[in-house]
Amino acid sequence: MGFVIVKNGIVTALLAVCALTSSVRRVDAAQSATPQPRTGKQVYEEACAACHGNDGHGNPASVVGFDVPLPDFTDCIFATVESVEGWHAVVHEGGPVRALDRHMPAFGDALTSEEIDLAVSHVRTFCKSGGYPQGDLNLPRALVTEKAYPENEALYTMAFGRDPAHSVTNGFVYERRFGARNQYEVNVPFTLQQGEDNRAWAHGLGDIAVAVKRAMYHDVRRGTIFSLGEEVSLPTGKQTEGLGSGFTVFESWAAVGQMLPRLSFVQFHGGLGIPSDSNRGAKEAFWRTAVGKTFTHPAYGRTFVPIVEVTGARELTTGAPTEWDVLPQMQVSLSKRRHVMVSGGLQIPINERDTRRTQVLTYFLWDWYEGGLFDGWR
Repeated sequence: MGFVIVKNGIVTALLAVCALTSSVRRVDAAQSATPQPRTGKQVYEEACAACHGNDGHGNPASVVGFDVPLPDFTDCIFATVESVEGWHAVVHEGGPVRALDRHMPAFGDALTSEEIDLAVSHVRTFCKSGGYPQGDLNLPRALVTEKAYPENEALYTMAFGRDPAHSVTNGFVYERRFGARNQYEVNVPFTLQQGEDNRAWAHGLGDIAVAVKRAMYHDVRRGTIFSLGEEVSLPTGKQTEGLGSGFTVFESWAAVGQMLPRLSFVQFHGGLGIPSDSNRGAKEAFWRTAVGKTFTHPAYGRTFVPIVEVTGARELTTGAPTEWDVLPQMQVSLSKRRHVMVSGGLQIPINERDTRRTQVLTYFLWDWYEGGLFDGWR
């Protein structure tokens, strides 16, 4: 009888092992039937490579069936200058959402948001250089605070003031990138200014400035970019008519941009200006901070960016006051491609108000790398 009990125990144990093995096999089978997450390379090759090629160079017209030139994703400027949001918009909604060609289809119904981001991340791997700052670090431009991101832009700026006489200062600014991290800039001002008698108006060229900027550090995962710059302001304006300083000014500065949650950001810009003639001008330190947040309406549409700047400046002489200003402003994109923008605001003195007046500042911005001035509107 004892043997029978043992035998039955062995049979029970064997049945239990068989049942457990069968259960494990069913679980393994169920897991193998569950779709595994795709990589960015897989999403790209399945959804994008038919036109853009496995290597990112773009397939020829004989393969894609249309004559519209396809972008070269191995071009590092092209692959990095746009933000993830911009890439996501075109993939999700199709080319027309950014006034691009209709042959770029919408994948919003075929791919999840996560899969689109994976595909965009893979596109950026076609650029083999890590020296190019990502377009996500290209934070909105404030009226006064210098950006850390190197740009390809043209601007027309205007300042209306009464300090002490009425004046209108126009500036034409051209910015161009070179290399992975560098930019040069030329600023040509033209001033219209009322004389001290409040009757005669003087007008003419102001002091032309030439600058160079280099991004020294950038990390899109941390949302940080840091740049150094040098500027030379030349005495091209007539000093006798109040249109120029009459001497050269050398300016060294640093700029930091930091992405914050929910499309917010903060930027800092500070430096030192040194005149070529210390008897006619004084050294001056300056610092500027801009805080803002981007709003989009409708989804993937026009951007509205309220910004507040706080600026300070002080001549480095004994007893000189520190001048503080606050600048509330709003930047708005005009074109569907968001490469044409306007901004306007006020520069309001916080102190020394007896000698300084509020000014109106504006700019019209054209990111010419993204297309012609009249391209990208519809």
